[in-house]
Amino acid sequence: MKTILVTGSAGFIGSNLVLRLLENAEPLTIVGLDNLNDYYDPSLKEYRLGLIDAKAEQHSEHGYSFIKGDLADKELIDCLFEKYRFDIVVNLAAQAGVRYSIENPDAYIQSNVIGFYNILEACRHYPVEHLVYASSSSVYGGNKKVPFSVDDRVDNPVSLYAATKKSNELFAHCYSKLYDIPTTGLRFFTVYGPAGRPDMAYFGFTNKLLKGQTIQIFNYGNCRRDFTFVDDIVEGIVRVMGKAPERKKGEDGLPIPPYAVYNIGGGQPENLLDFVQILQEELLRAGVLPADYDFEAHKELVAMQPGDVPTTYADATALERDFGFTPRITLREGLRKFAEWYKEYYK
Repeated sequence: MKTILVTGSAGFIGSNLVLRLLENAEPLTIVGLDNLNDYYDPSLKEYRLGLIDAKAEQHSEHGYSFIKGDLADKELIDCLFEKYRFDIVVNLAAQAGVRYSIENPDAYIQSNVIGFYNILEACRHYPVEHLVYASSSSVYGGNKKVPFSVDDRVDNPVSLYAATKKSNELFAHCYSKLYDIPTTGLRFFTVYGPAGRPDMAYFGFTNKLLKGQTIQIFNYGNCRRDFTFVDDIVEGIVRVMGKAPERKKGEDGLPIPPYAVYNIGGGQPENLLDFVQILQEELLRAGVLPADYDFEAHKELVAMQPGDVPTTYADATALERDFGFTPRITLREGLRKFAEWYKEYYK
């Protein structure tokens, strides 16, 4: 029986991954870790944990446990690794958000740098088959060439958040080289879906529209985002988990780092104004907003924000080549599922 650690298991992607693992045909031991911080409403995290508990009861063939704790707590991380001897670690815990990193840099260094270092050290002292970790499309920074390829240089981060994610990739490469730890970094592109993060545009827009507030559309609407539905992200993670980079020796007899990085993105960047149009249509369809809602009166085109980039666009051919998978869920399908969930959750 494989034993899997999922950090950030009360988060948006982490909770969906645990729910998916609980449907696995082979029995698993799954340990979830999350600090349940108040970066956004903790009740949403409790809701996600409730969904996991309910599914875990239905699938008693798996062992599931949740631990409230922080990645930056080195003693806790070491104790968990010693107790469970994890086969696979999926590190999704991180302080997220570009703009918040400008206001609260300490949170990013603690979670994304020190926390990730603690995970790497634990994987070194309690060897694992595979460490999979969340990177981000933000590492591409101000790159002008699109679509973004994992072969592109990523030396120009435009936010501290992006810099911490790039540091994760560098740390992982170092530990793969020095200690022969198989690591795979996944650069996620604008993940969205039901029970997502309230600080993401689609969720924040919905909250504001419901309150009759004005939504701000950055760069005067000239932004494009490669939106990726959370189920597609989870499918990508699950496939990657089961296929660690191969351990090999080089001509010098030393290990070639068992290290890989992939993009997971839809590969179809959507203009922000088109995205808002689809969102409002789906909010009307789901009955979140009344049929006569005046959207034009609640939209404002504004300049680009510090730390933002005009376009994200994934070249995910490497993921398709190595794992036979490309994200498939369209923006309208995904926003429809979000709108229906929003109606149900906040009714």
